[in-house]
Amino acid sequence: MTTSEWLRTLVPLVADLPQDIAEAERYRRLLQTLRTLFPCDAVALLRLEGDSLLPLATDGLSRDTLGRRFKVTEHPRLSALLESAGPQRFAPGSTLPDPYDGLIEGLHGHLEVHDCMGCALQVEGKAWGVLTLDSLRPGSFNDTHLDVLQAFGSLASATVGAAMRINRLARLAQSEHLRAESYKRAAGQPERALLGQSPALKQLLREIDLVGASELTVLVAGETGVGKELVAQALHARSPRADRPMVSLNCAALPDTLVESELFGHVRGAFTGAVSDRQGKFELANGGTLFLDEVGELPLAVQAKLLRVLQSGQLQRLGSDREHHVDVRLIVATNRDLPAEVRAGRLRADIYHRLSVYPLPVPPLRERGRDVLVLSGFFLEENRSRLGLGGLRLDHEAQAALLAYDWPGNVRELEHLIGRSVLKALGRQQPRPRILTLTAGDLGLRESGSQSTSTHAPAAAGDQLPLPLGLSLRQAVEATERHLVLQALEAHDQNWAQAARALQMDRANLVRLAKRLGIHDRH
Repeated sequence: MTTSEWLRTLVPLVADLPQDIAEAERYRRLLQTLRTLFPCDAVALLRLEGDSLLPLATDGLSRDTLGRRFKVTEHPRLSALLESAGPQRFAPGSTLPDPYDGLIEGLHGHLEVHDCMGCALQVEGKAWGVLTLDSLRPGSFNDTHLDVLQAFGSLASATVGAAMRINRLARLAQSEHLRAESYKRAAGQPERALLGQSPALKQLLREIDLVGASELTVLVAGETGVGKELVAQALHARSPRADRPMVSLNCAALPDTLVESELFGHVRGAFTGAVSDRQGKFELANGGTLFLDEVGELPLAVQAKLLRVLQSGQLQRLGSDREHHVDVRLIVATNRDLPAEVRAGRLRADIYHRLSVYPLPVPPLRERGRDVLVLSGFFLEENRSRLGLGGLRLDHEAQAALLAYDWPGNVRELEHLIGRSVLKALGRQQPRPRILTLTAGDLGLRESGSQSTSTHAPAAAGDQLPLPLGLSLRQAVEATERHLVLQALEAHDQNWAQAARALQMDRANLVRLAKRLGIHDRH
């Protein structure tokens, strides 16, 4: 390529710098230009966040790469790029493992020897991330390419800087203060985000941006496992309260007798075991956000007290007459049909209208198309890091199986499936492989929809429990009840509220039944 051809290729990228272009499109053009200039088969732009590099855009790598998180200390090539003052090339014979082994799009089998180079990007005087280039042909890159990459790296840094400035102006215009990450790190929580590129997820993210900066109460609605808590965290991160705590409470995880104390607090002597005064979740969240998960499980008596707090900001601790004022932004979540709960008399109509100021439905995974591969990449990288593997990938049949499945358990089911499949596949391969490839057989998924009821419902009436001979009728009934209760709890990850719904009974009655059957200690 001549000098004039190089310049003609770069001019459009330079012209884009002052333009208001979507971040994803800006990065797509950057990588497209990179592939035009260099003889490579795959390029990637990764941002440094904490101790990991997060792929923002890729060209030539498998789609699940966007969901991965590359911990710098586990990938020596990426670490070397960040520490280097200029571009660096890794010769085909390099013994350092490549983070993209097995991830080149359209390549069957393992890729362990190839030519690659990259450079670190500096933005506003700080390390921002890296650009990486990979070629399937050894000897594709030379010293001239390194010199060109040095210049291109400066242009890439300018491109990233332009995107950052535009994003910063947008955040200032919306009064968004994204400081929630410090709270997550302080709490030691694993970093999770709403990953994907489907229209359904993009619409959800737009609504999060819209309502996040407000003080409106948000009702996050969706099926089990869709990521309602992640949505709540994103809403808090985009709110003016982002520098204040977000406190969470799962209303279905507590007995009815403890919900009031957890929400509003109690004073010493309010009940047996109350040996000291204790703040409730509302007081702990004062100035910040309170997230109530499974809000449809609140007992009616507690709903009345909750209504008073929502109306006036005043609450009384259990056993006290003293008033406490709180300033809390409320986000609630449910997988129930709350209007139906109102009609059934299990939820007060006035509470429902207070909670559903801004309904925000979360799409199920089956409506998010190829997002399942992006999410799979994230979970694969988590498992790769945890198990100390050099690489972990899906073959084409496995990807097709993931896309064809109906996902009744949504993202949570996908996470559990990936973790389970990796362990099973690893256990079948001796000696331990450096790069593990999951097949459709490892996943064990059936045709779409075939498991949508079997994995989430208790045994059907025809599924008989074998009982020993000689039992009385009462003993046989108790054995059957115990079997069904334990089975329902197992099917719903020990969630008593969901198990009660599956058994078509009230949650409090299920707890009493379990206690009578001698399984109350599992609650």
